[in-house]
Amino acid sequence: MTAEHDAASGDASFPQAQTRHDFPRNLGVVRARIAAAAERSGRRSEEVRLLPVSKTVPEVRLRLAVQAGCREFGENKVQEARRKHDNLADLDLRWSVIGHLQTNKAKDVAAIAAEFQALDRVRVAEVLDRRLQAVGRGLDVYVQVNTSGEDSKYGLPPEEALAFLRQLPRFTALRVQGLMTLAVFTDDTDRVRACFTRLRELRDRAREHDPDLIGAGGLSMGMSGDYETAIEQGSTVVRVGQAIFGARALPDSYYWPGAGG
Repeated sequence: MTAEHDAASGDASFPQAQTRHDFPRNLGVVRARIAAAAERSGRRSEEVRLLPVSKTVPEVRLRLAVQAGCREFGENKVQEARRKHDNLADLDLRWSVIGHLQTNKAKDVAAIAAEFQALDRVRVAEVLDRRLQAVGRGLDVYVQVNTSGEDSKYGLPPEEALAFLRQLPRFTALRVQGLMTLAVFTDDTDRVRACFTRLRELRDRAREHDPDLIGAGGLSMGMSGDYETAIEQGSTVVRVGQAIFGARALPDSYYWPGAGG
């Protein structure tokens, strides 16, 4: 399962952003909804970071998004992130890898990413740390937790997260920033909310056990179809793709077989 699985393709609620006028419109709507959700939960909108997810979006459109104020992008696939990083190097952007990572791609992540949001294996931590040490860089990381219990999703079972966090301090190039999750993909808001609540409660337990293990204690949760609910449950990072760039032409299962519709 990818780390940003929005609503079905062709959803009219996600208008396409193709011109320099479209991006400010879509971004304005997203930011207004972030602010409203934050206010409903007694928070400030500044507490929520918007991470635009640019998977499958051509570079010419990313340049328009930058003109509208985007300075960072999230990508699921390392190869696509590397290509866009290199081709848009003149813009000095920040890149976040938010999808499952195979160890043979760790070198590219260490070279170009400022952040990795899907850490869920010690072996990946080991390889990333070694690659980062070799190039003298550090990397912000979020530990991915499978709060929905679905076999199709990556991430640690919640009951294993604390033990995993205890192993990370020895990897000194990795800077733990918090936890990440994907909610169950459903229209049932209560089930979605339960996933976000589970992650927040896990973060709080980790803080009580040892605040140093969880870093800033961030919560990366919420995508185009559920980011308002995530903010109400304490999200500090929302990963939004289609609500900014527009509905994708085809479902995720076309781009990445087995990822679901």
